[in-house]
Amino acid sequence: MATMPKASTKQTLHSTRIDLSEPTRLKVVELLNQSLAATLDLKTHVKQAHWNVKGKDFYQLHELFDQIAGEVEEFVDLIAERVTTLGGTAMGTARLAAQNSILPEYPHDIFTGLEHIKALVERFAAFGAHIRTAIDTCDELGDATTADLYTQISRNIDMRLWFLEAHIQA
Repeated sequence: MATMPKASTKQTLHSTRIDLSEPTRLKVVELLNQSLAATLDLKTHVKQAHWNVKGKDFYQLHELFDQIAGEVEEFVDLIAERVTTLGGTAMGTARLAAQNSILPEYPHDIFTGLEHIKALVERFAAFGAHIRTAIDTCDELGDATTADLYTQISRNIDMRLWFLEAHIQA
């Protein structure tokens, strides 16, 4: 079986009158595309839990996981659109997400609600840490708008992490 070559993620920026230098825009676009990969990946992890959860809390968790996946999907669009706003190309295919995500692979041999919650807690915590680092990076680069976008995402991810962690705390 032939292996697929890695897709090129080299950026060529389109011109824009946004008052950020090209080197800054290139750095922010690269960061955003890394976040796009992780966000797409996170959404599929939540859907994996949604499809496969079993046990006494099935219905409530099935619904919660679906709601969370929908929220994460909104972040995918916001991030991709910020990439293109800055003149970059959004790298949002499933293959690119798999190659570039910062998240560990989701376990395929878990089924109980508690197992899925623990797996999602681990991933939401890692994703939240990535997003907070991105806020700092964008601040350092002088891109307050992208930092604000990341702050919006961080606020929601922290809340969802709280919702998930509440199931395992007591």
